[in-house]
Amino acid sequence: MTRLLDAHLVVDRGGFRLDLPLTVAPGEVVALLGPNGAGKTTALRALAGLHPLCAGHLTLAGRDLDRPGHRIWVPTERRPIGVVFQDYLLFPHLSALDNVAFGPRRHGLDRQQARQRAAGWLARMGLTEQARRKPRELSGGQAQRVALARALAVEPALLLLDEPLAALDARTRLDTRAQLHKHLAAHPGATLLVTHDPLDALVLADRLVIIEDGRVVQEGDATTITAEPRTEYVARLVGLNLYRGHATGHRVRLADGHVLTIGDRHDGEVFVAFAPAAVALHPHRPDGSPRNTWPATITGIQRHGDNLRIQLTGPIEVAADVTPAAAAHLELVPGQPVWVAVKATETRAYPAATATDATVD
Repeated sequence: MTRLLDAHLVVDRGGFRLDLPLTVAPGEVVALLGPNGAGKTTALRALAGLHPLCAGHLTLAGRDLDRPGHRIWVPTERRPIGVVFQDYLLFPHLSALDNVAFGPRRHGLDRQQARQRAAGWLARMGLTEQARRKPRELSGGQAQRVALARALAVEPALLLLDEPLAALDARTRLDTRAQLHKHLAAHPGATLLVTHDPLDALVLADRLVIIEDGRVVQEGDATTITAEPRTEYVARLVGLNLYRGHATGHRVRLADGHVLTIGDRHDGEVFVAFAPAAVALHPHRPDGSPRNTWPATITGIQRHGDNLRIQLTGPIEVAADVTPAAAAHLELVPGQPVWVAVKATETRAYPAATATDATVD
């Protein structure tokens, strides 16, 4: 794979260290995900030149932008990078046209040329009629597209998107996500999307890189990651229950001694995953086919799409999805004791053999 961005970002900030190998190919969109404090913003700022590296390297389009070992560091304004910030940071006193023209002017175009390029980008974004409006006169979706046009107007080798849809309401977000996907598909450079929203990542990105505590815990395409999450955070991100233990045949012993029965045979360290929809709740210990049953107590109930997401504690913590009708029939409330049942055939087990896998508590 050709690498437009080839980086190993090493940044020390107090007691936190980011140690992130990162590559992005031309035309590729990579999503960087992780919990709060994982290092996503630090990575974005290092790429933009706002945090110098203390080790490693940052090479973009064959040019070293930051290589501490050789005392190379290129300042922010000289990097071929466009950024769309979470709150867009449009200049409030400039029109949409002049906001977009600002970057090309800084890169050497005269006023007329810069405004011609800006007009072209606004046309691509469907914003020609809003060209003379100030940011306060734009809707949230329009402001997001102006910010994207401003970032792309400098023809960046690398486009950085920092939570680009977070400021939008749900309806606007849906429409703008579809438009953003179209524009990113046409961008010939590399794109890095920093987000905490799994839907944004799954819809917009070709590849996901997930970091926790400043390090990569998993990367790959959406299909691979959603099928085989390797940390508790990733499992929550894709909506699965996940456990780690030692398998002997069809039995997996977890760290706390609880045993799960699985459908396939395995031997050695494995992850066991199953969907909340695979979890059945009963008022009494169930009879019949489920091989995995245990008593639990409801700790929380939240709306989750058309269903209710039930959080339970017991020998192991688990999330279950039930319909509102089922919840009403069982009279489910926080603090209520129930029995959990999961069929062995509903579980998926896969090896947890690599040394870099994070341990699931």
